[in-house]
Order: sequence, then structure tokens, then C-alpha cells
Amino acid sequence: MLKTRGSRSTPTREAAAVPAARGSTIMATLEFLSAEKGQPLVQRVLSSMSKEDRNRIATVVATEELPLDLPSRLWRAVDAEIGQEDPGWVERAGAFAIELRGVQSYGGILKKTTPVEFLTQNVSLFKLYYHGGDIKVVEQQKNQATLRLVGFESGDRDQLFCRRQTGGLEQALSISGGKSARVRHVRCAVEGDAFCEWDVRWE
Repeated sequence: MLKTRGSRSTPTREAAAVPAARGSTIMATLEFLSAEKGQPLVQRVLSSMSKEDRNRIATVVATEELPLDLPSRLWRAVDAEIGQEDPGWVERAGAFAIELRGVQSYGGILKKTTPVEFLTQNVSLFKLYYHGGDIKVVEQQKNQATLRLVGFESGDRDQLFCRRQTGGLEQALSISGGKSARVRHVRCAVEGDAFCEWDVRWE
């Protein structure tokens, strides 16, 4: 989960300054809701959003780059609809995105012999979904690592984003060979810490 390389073009200075997300983050969220809660719930969530947002979401393409505030508004709309009765939905949505679209699109990045191999590879899974920052390994021990979000400052980012990463990371560790993978969000910039960090462990 370090530096990425490949065919993606280098973002401009202006684009890099504004955190962005791939359209697949929106598509996977809607697919998760449909699979777990049913299409009527999807329609209720979308109907609670502005007409402009609904129209934009209807035309989203998986690989396009969007301002982070659009998926953030979708996640908040979902949380307003089901968050009280199902507070763990966002972690499951993050795991669902990795298990479904992640494996389909980035199986070679996820399917490793051990989580260490996944965490220390040159291709960053985070940067395949988001632009403007990265999640990097800052400490590593046997069956344990500390990951930090760097360079991804956004006034629109909230705890739903952080919790989505928690669920996605746990699923990624499991796919990459980690048994009983556990991920805790131990520091959160949204709550006033200097940065976001996750403690990840596996057997």
C-alpha cells in the first residue's frame, strides 16, 4: 500500500490538492444497499438527495474521478436512513466493495501469500479508489502493522469515510491470506488527531 505505478496519468497540481474518489465507490455502495437491504431502500436513499446529485449518480462510471463530497453525501444519506438501526453498515459496505469490485478489478493486488506481501507491495490499493493521498505503512511487526492516511485533507471527510476504510482494510487483509484479520481505527483526524491511523493484525 505504498506508491502506486501503472498507466494512470499523473494528476495535476490542482487535482491533487482536492481529494477525489473513483466512481466505483458510489457504484459499490449502491450495490451493497441493494444486496443487503433491497432496491426500495436504494430508492429512498436517492430520493432524499438533491436532484443534481441523483442525476450525477445515475451517470457515474466506475473509473471516473469525482470530488469526494459526492460519495460523502451518498454515505451520509444512507446513514440517515439506516444508521441508527444498523450502525455497522458502513464497515460492511467497505468490505463488500473490496470483496466484490476489488477482487474483480484488482485480484492480483489483493490475492497474496501473506498480508505483509499485500501491505508492502509497490501498488497502492487506496490510490486505485481515491486520489489526493495514500494509506502507508508506518510501522510493521510480525502479524501486525500501523497504517496512516497521508495527504488526504478534506473538509467534507467524516467518520463514515474512515469507517469504510476500516471495513475495506479488514476484508483486504483476509483476502491476502490473513486469518482472523482485525482492524481498529486508533487515531482520527476528524476527531482532532493529527492524522488517521489504523492498527491492523492477523494470524
